[in-house]
Amino acid sequence: MSSTELHSIVVPMFNESPVAEEFIKRATAALASLPDYEIIVIDDGSKDDTFAIVSALADHDPHLKLVRFARNFGHQTATTAGIDLAGGDTVTVIDADLQDPPELIPKMIELWRGGTDIVFAVRESRAGESAFKTATAAAYYRLLRRTAQVDIPLDTADFRLMSRKATEGLKAMRERSRYMRGLVGWMGLNRASITYHRDPRFAGETKYPLRKMAKLATDGILSFSTSPLRIATWLGVASAALGFLVALSAVLTKLTGGYAVPGWASTIVAVLFVGGMQLITLGVIGAYIGRVYDEVRNRPLYLIESVRGFDQDTADHFAHSPLPNLRDPS
Repeated sequence: MSSTELHSIVVPMFNESPVAEEFIKRATAALASLPDYEIIVIDDGSKDDTFAIVSALADHDPHLKLVRFARNFGHQTATTAGIDLAGGDTVTVIDADLQDPPELIPKMIELWRGGTDIVFAVRESRAGESAFKTATAAAYYRLLRRTAQVDIPLDTADFRLMSRKATEGLKAMRERSRYMRGLVGWMGLNRASITYHRDPRFAGETKYPLRKMAKLATDGILSFSTSPLRIATWLGVASAALGFLVALSAVLTKLTGGYAVPGWASTIVAVLFVGGMQLITLGVIGAYIGRVYDEVRNRPLYLIESVRGFDQDTADHFAHSPLPNLRDPS
């Protein structure tokens, strides 16, 4: 085992004051056997005492580094910032809620030492989560694999380890609508998995309510699949077919001597069905165009207000600029 190994742990936090100190305590204990490590906490614009708590801990722990966003940019972007700033031979992403155990990280590192570039943590069970959330998550990931052909292991979240090779590959992908699970799956590379039982949240409230989960799921589909556009095309075909059937029905009614209010059926079908299909199609196209618009504007993914615990060059950079610092950490 090389004494020069450095292992980076990236932890996005948003209003995690009830759990921040306990997470740092458990993570520090779990990582104590490693040659060297750094815990990079990204404060994603928290409104509570998260920054103050972690900042106080960083005063007494040289392994703890803290990044404070200029505002809330979202979990996936906070994860991106931590990966950008991580200097380790491995980079492990983990949430602060302690549903994913930091004690698993040394075992993931052992798999990396055996030549693995990406180690996925696969959940065998999900304590504290509703049957609805578990079922919809399972259905969604299976749908994503089928439509997008992105190899994301089932029952995984953002808890994963990446080698420096995988990290550099991920850093090269700067798209705005970020679905990190898909980006990591898209890379391929040598991969392995390790199973665990997911615990209930230690304290506080989930930062992914149904609304945010739906947005994340939409980002996953639209970022890695054009299937919605193909579905919109088939809806157009179905609309045209229905119009033909209505016309045929009207002709048959007339030929058989039946009576129908002239123009009523065809007008209702045309307005409701065809109009609805057009709106659905426009909505799907608009979602893709909106993503193109985001990319064309080319705004930075995030802005950093301040950092603590980093080397002097990084500290000097963010003292004068909030822009991402993508220098080679070596």
